[in-house]
Amino acid sequence: MNAWYAKSVKQVLGELETDRERGLSPAEAGRRLERWGPNELARQRRAGLLRRFLGQMKDPMILVLLAAAGLSLWATGGEDWLDAAIILVIVAVNACISISQEDNAEKALEALRQMSAPLAKVLRDGKEIRLETAALVPGDIIRLEAGDLVPADARILTAAGLRCDESAMTGEPVPAAKAPVGELPEDTPLADRRNMVLSGTVVTGGRALCVITATGMDTEMGRIAGMLLGEEDSQTPLQKKMAEISKTLSFVCLCVCAVMFGAGLLQGKALLGMFMTAVSLAVAAIPEGLPAIVTIVLALGVQRMVRRGAIVKRLPAVETLGCAGVICSDKTGTLTQNRMTVVDVWTPRTGERALALTIGALCSDAALIRAGREPAAGGDPTEAALVVAAAREGLEKGTLEEQWPRRAELPFDSERKLMSTVHQKADGSFRVLVKGAPDVLLGRCRMDEGARRRALSRNEAMALRALRVLGVAYKDLAFLPRTLDSATLEQGLTFTGLIGMMDPPRPEVRRAVEQCYAAGIRPVMITGDHKLTAVAVAKELGICRKGDLAVTGEDLDFMPQGLLEQEVERFAVYARVSPEHKMRIVRAWQARGKVVAMTGDGVNDAPALKAADIGCAMGVAGTDVAKGAADMILTDDNFATIVSAVEQGRGIYANIKKAIHYLLSCNIGEILTIFLATVLDFHQMPLVPVQLLWLNLVTDSLPALALGVEPVEEGVMEQAPRDARASLFSRAFSLRLAWQGAMVGLLTLTAYFLGEYVLSDPGEAHAAANTMAFATLTLCQLFHAFDVRSERASLLHIGVFSNAAMNRAFLIGLVMQLSVLCVPPLQAVFNTVPMSPVEWAVVLCLAVTPVVVCEAAKAAGRAGARRVRRVPGARRAPLYTGASKGR
Repeated sequence: MNAWYAKSVKQVLGELETDRERGLSPAEAGRRLERWGPNELARQRRAGLLRRFLGQMKDPMILVLLAAAGLSLWATGGEDWLDAAIILVIVAVNACISISQEDNAEKALEALRQMSAPLAKVLRDGKEIRLETAALVPGDIIRLEAGDLVPADARILTAAGLRCDESAMTGEPVPAAKAPVGELPEDTPLADRRNMVLSGTVVTGGRALCVITATGMDTEMGRIAGMLLGEEDSQTPLQKKMAEISKTLSFVCLCVCAVMFGAGLLQGKALLGMFMTAVSLAVAAIPEGLPAIVTIVLALGVQRMVRRGAIVKRLPAVETLGCAGVICSDKTGTLTQNRMTVVDVWTPRTGERALALTIGALCSDAALIRAGREPAAGGDPTEAALVVAAAREGLEKGTLEEQWPRRAELPFDSERKLMSTVHQKADGSFRVLVKGAPDVLLGRCRMDEGARRRALSRNEAMALRALRVLGVAYKDLAFLPRTLDSATLEQGLTFTGLIGMMDPPRPEVRRAVEQCYAAGIRPVMITGDHKLTAVAVAKELGICRKGDLAVTGEDLDFMPQGLLEQEVERFAVYARVSPEHKMRIVRAWQARGKVVAMTGDGVNDAPALKAADIGCAMGVAGTDVAKGAADMILTDDNFATIVSAVEQGRGIYANIKKAIHYLLSCNIGEILTIFLATVLDFHQMPLVPVQLLWLNLVTDSLPALALGVEPVEEGVMEQAPRDARASLFSRAFSLRLAWQGAMVGLLTLTAYFLGEYVLSDPGEAHAAANTMAFATLTLCQLFHAFDVRSERASLLHIGVFSNAAMNRAFLIGLVMQLSVLCVPPLQAVFNTVPMSPVEWAVVLCLAVTPVVVCEAAKAAGRAGARRVRRVPGARRAPLYTGASKGR
């Protein structure tokens, strides 16, 4: 992009071939419009609805589900169509949800387009006219006044008291003073380009004449829109895990079915019969309810997070938070209160504090809008802080203005760095009140060298505390001079004092930062503010610790990306950064294998919000662009809310893992039962297809959902973040699935064996054995759901009845199973027969065995962990032994 800020006004007008007095002719403007195109942001072409819907069918889990629907219909000869219909509904709902999320980028760009001013004041052939902003072209001369939205990037030709709110582009919390200064260095950061105005920003004061230098996608805002267009949505860790599970299940099912089919043929069994048996096994092996359960668990997690001030736009983002290893946070409004506050008033003479605050309040354009114990003021943030500070000490601006009416003023000017107002006293004389930069103001005051050095020393001390410092002074006049200028009003002043202000940190953030470090999460500050201010706030909050470094955007410009990736863990504070810098920082952390959460509120934050694994936009101060690009919106703009959301995300992931654990271990039991019966050449199968389908209905839904709403376990924020690249099927997790699934399968076969050969009459042996196996497998799975509630903690410790949803799921499943075992019409449908008391006793003993065995295994694991902890120098992750707590 052309560095127009680094050229003289004469050069700019010459290269743009325009006249500052007359502007462009309509004919020339038309030619340029054809060349450069409308002053609009590009729109992304989107595929049709049908094409996007079909695109969702490529997901491996969707393909497996569709196959399961077909197999279910085949296995039952089309008679049991309900199961297949439910699967198809799940597929359609998931596809619709995914399509709705694809609109996020388009909404973000649409918000950017809406920020453009609808009309602009432009010179054409020497006449000022109002045009739609889309018709503006480079070289147009435009006028700007307070309240205008800047329609395009432009170089300032003339200006008077011009100030622009560029916070959405630069992150600066205070309106930037603009002036037609000469050439600036080419490496001047965006926030310091005082001779330029930027498209989409707001004029908060003054007026200016400017020449447009860039329109549409060539503007700074257009460059950000281009980054949004080019940034692809990355897969979340959960999506990657679900794809992994789909592939694993598909592979295992095909292998087991092939082996069983081959074994049956070798045993001389009928080809068609073995094929139907293999199909039944495949139906049992695939947990077709898993996507729906995961979606519901995430949705419930979203509702829980809304109550804590976080609105999640994309369901998988809930789980992504759980593995966040880095939180890159903006400073203003997120870590701080976004409210300039007077924190220090120093006067060279005792008893003049009230006078200093009176000068600050009267020599400002801010207005007191609420008095009382918690006063508030509107206007420029710095001036509002002065008015509020005076009001807190009983000096309300309205009362002061009645006593000291304003008669004249010299507005703030970025060259003078001063503002002056003239007020009439009760005796008819006048007093000039002046505020401004201390180094400039002290040069215009009458004071000896010693007093000047003391004031400069105090100013330096305040600046080192990252305070924004203003000096205040006054001068009495017997009458108003005819010429009101700086020479007559701002010389020979009496220095009154220094007022230090800052945007104070939120009181709860320091505790949240401590939680981050305890949880192995690295908090990082990324701000458009000055380095000194950023470091001071970061140190006060504990973000910047011993050995941490702070860098600026200018430093990053000279740092290759490879070096940034190598050194990124050393940097705790980034100051004066641009949108490109923020994206580089996010990608550097991602290159280190970290899951990155990024907060932001401005247009300049949007690309980084989209590039991050989890983008968190501010709900109060955030722009529509930032909200559109983000995955989550914080309703209270609070860093502590992010930390709370991370805790919820970890708990939600743990619950999803519990649901997967339960479903897969139970399905392994089902697979093992049928597989071993085939390989061992049982003359009849322990379970028939209708029983397998009923089993899935009873055990694969409500208990798994109940695990999804398990309260967050204590201690989750004392664990290091999990590695997002690590497989869900870790060695320990896979072993638990294997032995617990094997246990369920062997218990079922034991029940079948006892029913077939020990407990039943020979004529009814198979029917009784089938019923006992069916009852044992179902009840085993219902009881097993309680084992899965915690990986380490005892069931008695967390409370058997502490999860009401689990209790309801167990009772409903139990009633459903008892109905098919005891109600005669249903017995005929599900091939069951009445069981004797002895058979019932055997079934119940076998069904509760998983609870006893799993509790014993947990106790052994806790004992082993305690022995490891007693070994000097041994390192281990914190142990979950506490009870769950409601969240």
